[in-house]
Amino acid sequence: MAIFSVIPLLLIPILIYNVIAWSGAKFSSAEQVRARMDAEFMSIPMASETLWVITPGHGLVVLALCMLFFELLKSTGIGRAAVMNHAFSMVLFIVCLVEFLMFPAFATSIFFMIMLMALMDTMAGFMVTIASARRDIAVGDGYGD
Repeated sequence: MAIFSVIPLLLIPILIYNVIAWSGAKFSSAEQVRARMDAEFMSIPMASETLWVITPGHGLVVLALCMLFFELLKSTGIGRAAVMNHAFSMVLFIVCLVEFLMFPAFATSIFFMIMLMALMDTMAGFMVTIASARRDIAVGDGYGD
């Protein structure tokens, strides 16, 4: 179970997006990926007599939000596994940023939102770790002078 505490959970939606982005041509365009992400996946009839249309892009963003929630819960941990998780989260964000900037298939709003979630995971992890370290060490509390 220790491996699951080290690997960022946001890797799951990012890998799914990569599969969708690279599954067409070798170098898919943003329009091709957008068309795949905007296709109707399912529709649910609502009480207002309209259909709620869910696309793969919507599902991917919801999955990423759920993974971000669990990542934020994991970020409250301390120890070597938590530090490694933060480091891997930073690497994951950098990979996402490179993909977003360099490959046309990743220049979509859906991937941008997932990339922002990876950034928020990275920042939250480091902030929580710093806050808990300050509380543990009690920096500048005036004792010992």
